[in-house]
Amino acid sequence: PKMKEDNCLHAALICLGMLYYSHVVTTEKLNHTRPSLHGHHEKGKEGQVLHRSKRGWVWNQFFVIEEYTGPDPVLVGRLHSDIDSGDGNIKYILSGEGAGIIFVIDDKSGNIHATKTLDREERAQYTLTAQAVDRNTNRPLEPPSEFIVKVQDINDNPPEFLHENYHANVPERSNVGTSVIQVTASDADDPTYGNSAKLVYSILEGQPYFSVEAQTGIIRTALPNMDREAKEEYHVVIQAKDMGGHMGGLSGTTKVTITLTDVNDNPPKFPQSVYQMSVSEAAVPGEEVGRVKAKDPDIGENGLVAYSIIDGDGMDMFEITTDYETQEGVVKLKKLLDFETKKSYSLKVEAANVHIDPKFISNGPFKDTVTVKISVEDADEPPVFLKPSYIFEVQENAASGTVVGKVHAKDPDAANSAIRYSIDRHTDLERYFIINAEDGNIKTIKALDREEIAWHNISVFAVEVHKQHQEAKVPVAIKVIDVNDNAPKFAAAYEAFVCENARSNQQFITISADDKDDSANGPRFIFSLPPEIIHNPNFTLRDNRDNTASVLVRREGFSRQKQDLYLLPIVISDGGLPPMSSTNTLTIRVCGCDSNGSLLSCNAEAYILNAGLSTGALIAILACIVILLVIVVLFVTLKRQKKEPLIVFEEEDVRENIITYDDEGGGEEDTEAFDIATLQNPDGINGFIPRKDIKPEYQYMPRPGLRPAPNSVDVDDFINTRIQEADNDPTAPPYDSIQIYGYEGRGSVAGSLSSLESATTDSDLDYDYLQNWGPRFKKLADLYGSKDTFDDDS
Repeated sequence: PKMKEDNCLHAALICLGMLYYSHVVTTEKLNHTRPSLHGHHEKGKEGQVLHRSKRGWVWNQFFVIEEYTGPDPVLVGRLHSDIDSGDGNIKYILSGEGAGIIFVIDDKSGNIHATKTLDREERAQYTLTAQAVDRNTNRPLEPPSEFIVKVQDINDNPPEFLHENYHANVPERSNVGTSVIQVTASDADDPTYGNSAKLVYSILEGQPYFSVEAQTGIIRTALPNMDREAKEEYHVVIQAKDMGGHMGGLSGTTKVTITLTDVNDNPPKFPQSVYQMSVSEAAVPGEEVGRVKAKDPDIGENGLVAYSIIDGDGMDMFEITTDYETQEGVVKLKKLLDFETKKSYSLKVEAANVHIDPKFISNGPFKDTVTVKISVEDADEPPVFLKPSYIFEVQENAASGTVVGKVHAKDPDAANSAIRYSIDRHTDLERYFIINAEDGNIKTIKALDREEIAWHNISVFAVEVHKQHQEAKVPVAIKVIDVNDNAPKFAAAYEAFVCENARSNQQFITISADDKDDSANGPRFIFSLPPEIIHNPNFTLRDNRDNTASVLVRREGFSRQKQDLYLLPIVISDGGLPPMSSTNTLTIRVCGCDSNGSLLSCNAEAYILNAGLSTGALIAILACIVILLVIVVLFVTLKRQKKEPLIVFEEEDVRENIITYDDEGGGEEDTEAFDIATLQNPDGINGFIPRKDIKPEYQYMPRPGLRPAPNSVDVDDFINTRIQEADNDPTAPPYDSIQIYGYEGRGSVAGSLSSLESATTDSDLDYDYLQNWGPRFKKLADLYGSKDTFDDDS
């Protein structure tokens, strides 16, 4: 009891001390005065007196309440110097943060006022400098001194949450107290002064499902076994209040949306106990029969359901798969059904969760079963062959009408309709077979050749007589059995070579044979010579008994000059029943060989040439032939160059051309010395001579009526025609141009234009002596002889 009393006394003393301190501070702030501290004397040790210096500026921090809205400026405090005697000679000056704008000072009294409303959240304190100077001289009377004006906080800011809306998830059926989310609010007020920023959280909406911790803002579940399937989403309103949650405090709120996430706490359930389904007996395996579905209120992987058949007489005929998109079990046909054999089936289907949560295993079992009854419906089925395929055999070369085999089909329906058979002609284009439409017997129409086609693959249709749309198809393979009807022959076109110096019994070729028949009627082959040449003096045959034979030389010494080619007949027989044989001819050439037996030549003519001429002589002959050919080519080339036209028209000037001929004629009988055709212009024959010096804009086409005949006998008309063409031709040159005429004409009344008479008269020279020069100069004698002679000749 005594200890308890002492504790209570101590607590009382502490409380009184705190109250005294608060009273002193409050009084100091309200009075806004500073205590003047005068120097006093203290006794030190050994009676020594200590002197304390006296300061000119002594005050505490100034405080001003924020958000003051009174009519007068707020008095912050008063500055006063000890040397101020009140005569007005001292002037107080204020400088620093906000001086003159927010804080003003009375330079006489030293009173400091705040002229504007202050906000601690914008600025918590201001640092100012005060100085006392002489009013007249502005001389500092004391050194400047700094002081601080602190803005005192009031509760003027409500709490604010970091987000206006929060979203959180929590598993359904969580235990009470499971943490969901933490919300946080902040208060702009001063947390170090009073309770303005001390926040307390509380829940306004969302009870009794959730709660919130008052100091931390953590939201927790408040009820057990909350079921998502009953309610999935909750809206909670949280409040944050300052002043420690007491009355008068400011508050802020936020909304929290809490969603319950799913867990696998519900087993699947079929909505009914029995499902009825039906399927046609004509359905094919894999066809869907029906669907079942177990409902599971869980979602996602917690709601996945797998289906299986666990019992029933239809387990072998049906199967079930899971459609994970619709969460249904799909019943499908597994094998073909027959209405006449079994008309209904029963299945036991189980639906089970794929993912099971061990926490809720006690809620199980997480599966359910249902009965599925399936009835088989009768269908009009097509005929059915007794076998899925048929294989028959028939000998080749069998007579037409030979029975190959028989197919059989029946109608599986109760009506048991009659069946008709036919062959698919797309599989028997050559029409080798025919089938009896009534009983299905297949026969041949023509002889079969195994060597041509060894297997025949046809298809047979079976159709109900009264229902043509109901048909079945079956493949039929027919094997053609081999008959020994082909004789063996050489495997290749053999041609053998034997040396002239071959030795006796020397082997020079090995032959083999082929047989188109099957192996049973083919090898082993037997090789032999015909009986009439079995004692052939030149060659002999040895059967190697491995389906090959060797040909050997019987004598020595062959001569290409006497005989260079031998034909050896060889008989080949097969091992069939009855055996077949053929005679094949082997061509053997005699060749020249060297001492090692290598072939040199197999040509008899080459042998003769080699006997008379050496290789060097043959090369010399070939060289002579090549030289002769070169000479001929050069001669022809020179002759062609000699016959080039002697008149060349220069493009620069076509008016005057000097033509020189270095050719002396041999008289009128010499018709090869000079060809007058070289002077003819090919275009002149057609009556049109194009310009050679310029390119005309268009070509002038002479009128048909003005074109003379190429063989005109009147030179005057010919020249007049040319003049008219030149006058009417717009492309004609404005100067004289040379005209070449290949025809001279007869009977002209004008004198000769020849230069032979241009310098003399008729009486100047006598050319009668030309008559004595012979027939070569007869033409000149007629031209230049006496007038009498000319008249006689004419």
